[in-house]
Amino acid sequence: MRWSAGWYGGAKPGRRPADSQTVPGLETTWTSQWPQARVRSVHDDRTTLAVVGQCGADDDHLRDALPLVRAEKWRALTRWPGSHLLIAHSGRTTAVIGDLAGQHPVYYRTDATGTWWATAASALAALDGAPVDATALAAHLALGQPDVLAARSLFRDVHRVPGGHLLLLGPDGARVERYEPVSYRPVPLREQAAVVRAALAEAVAARLDDRPVSADLAGLDSTTLACLAAQQAPVTAVTFADERLRDDDLVFAALTAAAVPGITHHAVPGTPDTVYYAGLDDLSALPVTDAPNAYTVTASIKQAVLDTVAANTPSAGVHFTGAAGDAVLSSSSAYLSDLLRERQHQRAWRHAFGHARLRHTSVFTVLARTRPASRTDLAGTWWQTAAELRRPVREWIPQAQRPAAWTPLLASADWMTQGARLMLSAALDEAAGALTQAPARLADWTVRQDLARVGADTAGWQALALAGHGTELAAPFLDNEVIRACLAVPADERGAPGSYKPLLTSAFARSDVLPPFVLNRTTKGGFNALSYAGLRQAAPVLRDLLGPSSQLAALGLVTQEPIADTLARAAAGQSTAQGALHLVVAAEVWLRQHTATTASWWEEAHAHVASV
Repeated sequence: MRWSAGWYGGAKPGRRPADSQTVPGLETTWTSQWPQARVRSVHDDRTTLAVVGQCGADDDHLRDALPLVRAEKWRALTRWPGSHLLIAHSGRTTAVIGDLAGQHPVYYRTDATGTWWATAASALAALDGAPVDATALAAHLALGQPDVLAARSLFRDVHRVPGGHLLLLGPDGARVERYEPVSYRPVPLREQAAVVRAALAEAVAARLDDRPVSADLAGLDSTTLACLAAQQAPVTAVTFADERLRDDDLVFAALTAAAVPGITHHAVPGTPDTVYYAGLDDLSALPVTDAPNAYTVTASIKQAVLDTVAANTPSAGVHFTGAAGDAVLSSSSAYLSDLLRERQHQRAWRHAFGHARLRHTSVFTVLARTRPASRTDLAGTWWQTAAELRRPVREWIPQAQRPAAWTPLLASADWMTQGARLMLSAALDEAAGALTQAPARLADWTVRQDLARVGADTAGWQALALAGHGTELAAPFLDNEVIRACLAVPADERGAPGSYKPLLTSAFARSDVLPPFVLNRTTKGGFNALSYAGLRQAAPVLRDLLGPSSQLAALGLVTQEPIADTLARAAAGQSTAQGALHLVVAAEVWLRQHTATTASWWEEAHAHVASV
């Protein structure tokens, strides 16, 4: 696993990350498994700025930014394309700044002698064997929003820096500061379209060098990235084309490859083994990740795609994915709650009518689902959810049929023991009472949580790609400037029901990047067929994984009867809580890997003295 760590304290530490390299100019900052080209720093007599990861700034740009470090203009340092960690040191102050989407998360723990920080919570837990925080893991499973228990990591005594915040280390200790606003000044879609196009183009260009380039070629998001990359380099494009999917991704991919110079296209045929949950009978074949990773469930599909890339490129390169495109380019109909709260009743009615037509339901049904969230705020929702956790478990219905909520309670909450539910309830009450700087709009909160979740999962996918193929995964929609450019457009414009992803269409409509038929597409592929096929095939493995030997069960976070009912429904072809089950399976795999791993995170400080 690639990770970074640092120490701030009075005395030099007696340990350092195993097999690590010191970051130049920062004597007690290290990187592990990162290639030299991805660790760069500049410094003068009192100031150092380092970037770890993919950063579009060259050394001159970094050097020109040293005055920003001295002036503590932290947000100004986060505007370069790419996805990276920043460490800025000036005088006696050090700032550690992750990305907005959490691909480079920051954790820390402090004692009387100083503070350790790292991008891997597991590493900080390994300093003294800190156990898993069962309450934080319960929140991960039941709520699925990383910033609910914002400062808690999945390990006891290891603190998390929430999204949009940085870690500031100085003589007075460690503190967390916000550098990103809770919401952005709204900009009309038409005005912002060119900014979005420029941000995406820069994000793609920042990843291109002399390595082979490959890309997913499926939906509108990944197709946009493939076409942008093809303007500068040959692209090996791949489409997962299992006949069970019954979508038109392959048709549009073939048309795109024929119309866009520089794209060579390959279909990835499905097999009986390219389904959800395949391979979970041998967890040693999966790379260990720092947090539960959704791609554990779809690893066989991702591996098939990367196998095809490897077979058609001369060496390991960079692979573009459209991950997070849905989050930043569109919006769920939950934004109707914001329109109702702000008394924009006519606009809410028009939009609700459009969403009702798309879903073949009534406008009253759409409004009834969104109205409850308009009558409360984030803290109020948490208090309501805490109260609900103290009541008996609910009868299952699909999540889409429940009212929209700031923090929806997932089906997995109903699979926990009453003790675990009460534990989580108390934590939610405490979080609601301590909440500050909460967003005023449901859409703003929801998209930030979606991005944090996708970012963490994509970091796990990156580990999968590196471990199996040496491939660098690139997810430009998760770049800071792309997120900012897209989310400046109000949710009711990004998610307006009249057109499909109007922001992307407006951004590229009069460019030579995308063929017109791509922008006119209104369909989207889905993986439900492979999910249910996997549930049926892997049912015995899943029953064993989540059975009496389950580590989640030992923590009270799953119970046997609802799991058995869920698997039985899936085997019978009935609708079931797929999303909740994915979360639970990924968490169980992570717990077992964490317990079984023998890897050493740390070594004595004198055991390794090399630096990049």
